[in-house]
Amino acid sequence: MTDITAIRDQFPILDQQINGHPLVYLDSGATAQKPQCVIDAESRFYETVNAGVHRGAHTLAGLSTVAFEQARAKVATLVGASAEEGNEELVVTMGATDGLNTLATAFGNASLGRGGKVAERFALKPGDEIVVSRAEHHSVLLPFQELASRTGATLKWFDLDDDGRILSNTADEVITERTKVVAVTHVGNVTGAITDIAPIIKRTHEVGGVFILDACQSVPHIPVDFHALDVDFAVFSAHKMYGPTGVGFLYGKRDLLEALPPAKFGGSMVELAFVDRPAQYMAPPARFEAGTQPVAQVVAAGVAAEWMMGIGIETIAGHERIITEELLRLAEVDGVRILGPQDGTNRIGTVAFEVDGVHPHDVGQYIDAQGIAIRVGHHCAQPIHRHFGVFASNRASSGIYNTPEDAQALVEAVEGVRRFFLQ
Repeated sequence: MTDITAIRDQFPILDQQINGHPLVYLDSGATAQKPQCVIDAESRFYETVNAGVHRGAHTLAGLSTVAFEQARAKVATLVGASAEEGNEELVVTMGATDGLNTLATAFGNASLGRGGKVAERFALKPGDEIVVSRAEHHSVLLPFQELASRTGATLKWFDLDDDGRILSNTADEVITERTKVVAVTHVGNVTGAITDIAPIIKRTHEVGGVFILDACQSVPHIPVDFHALDVDFAVFSAHKMYGPTGVGFLYGKRDLLEALPPAKFGGSMVELAFVDRPAQYMAPPARFEAGTQPVAQVVAAGVAAEWMMGIGIETIAGHERIITEELLRLAEVDGVRILGPQDGTNRIGTVAFEVDGVHPHDVGQYIDAQGIAIRVGHHCAQPIHRHFGVFASNRASSGIYNTPEDAQALVEAVEGVRRFFLQ
């Protein structure tokens, strides 16, 4: 039995009142709160070993580098990636958005001939295809939309069913022999729907394409093993998995990272630099980690990964299934429509909804007045909102620290929305 009270006690931010009510935080899909051990880890790093990594021969530089790489290894273990020296598969980024832009930029550089023959598999030209879906966060859609524009490739997309799930069963039609890149979400950030990615990955590899997974909404909530999934690249953010802001990770199969040309340039990613001829770049992951890294944040992210594994990812997923069922009771409220799957099958505790006749911003303000934090707007995913025939919505999203009572408080608050605004 999971002791949620003991877990909640580790989150100092939850021990407060908002507008005279105990805080109910249901916005983990935007950013998760941080346990004290993560907060302490970042602070302790600055207090004890703060120094640049992979540079300098003094003691603090060495300790900082060890802490940085140990944290990378912890995060790699969480997602089923390799952190073995010389076979590292995780690149430190500023977040998932940065990781996706890194890939799109690197593919663009390969399209210009950078990286030589080994990088040709990433090169795009007119007639080639890039595939996304209507369910994508803008951080997936826009970088690859721009890449298509720069290279002359054609952007295509998976359509959605009535619940907003990606129609994976159309993979054989959507992905063709001309498809070079496929980028889709593992879990929809609006619907909470878990994508059946297996047929998409299979078809992508059949045609020789590269598959990219947006794992932002899956890594914090369900077991994820990139090796078992056989994805080529994946991105996720630390701040959604109970870690700090400003840092994320780009996973790549080692042979692909070694073939991929760099996307950013500067210190610590170059082996030899000259003024009269091209530079020789370092092996991954250093090749993609130009400049000073967010070392304290990476160390804290490692602690967050360790903390999650200590609880158990299956335990987290199981607890959140309980919260999901409670949140789905929103469908029983008069005038409320859930945007996404109506039951708890193959979904997480992210539930977007609209209240008939009341603007989402008004809904959010009314609920916030009762101490309940949810997200309002289009959640950086406008195409899927158009799919549902709305411009914006309200979104509740759970974390391990939420209780059934939290979800019930939201349902009760939403029950009062239409009475307040329409009567």
